[in-house]
Amino acid sequence: MINKVILVGNLGKDPEVRRLESGTAVAKFPIATNENYKDKNGEWQKNTEWHDIVAWRYHAEMAERDLKKGKLVYVEGKLTHRKYQDKDGNDRYITEIVANVLKLLERREGGSSFTTNNFPSEESAPAAVANDNSAPSTSVDTDSSSAEPTIVDQADDDLPF
Repeated sequence: MINKVILVGNLGKDPEVRRLESGTAVAKFPIATNENYKDKNGEWQKNTEWHDIVAWRYHAEMAERDLKKGKLVYVEGKLTHRKYQDKDGNDRYITEIVANVLKLLERREGGSSFTTNNFPSEESAPAAVANDNSAPSTSVDTDSSSAEPTIVDQADDDLPF
């Protein structure tokens, strides 16, 4: 079974970072993704979806240092749902993406293509917090003919092309 989410969006606010009693860092921040479409009258509409992101340990520390409101970010992780009780004892439900790959993206000057910054990914995280790297890694392709980044599989195949 697979539980994988990939998002490219803008940060809605600076990450909120706290440290647990054990010293483990956890960051929470929202990102917005946009979808443009033509309605039945031929008018362009923009639909914005908000996503709650949670990053732990190394990724939380890097988010605290490098992410700021409005920045464009690539997030890869898993979808989670949890239940908690508010101050009044009411049950509340929340859906979050627990990030295991974060990459800061920047728009190039004079164009709509993207470039990646040296933001940590699972490949650059310390061995103690890195994920299992037995699966092929992914990165963001900066094809200038596309307004959106595409994911490129970087398997270690020795293909002649």
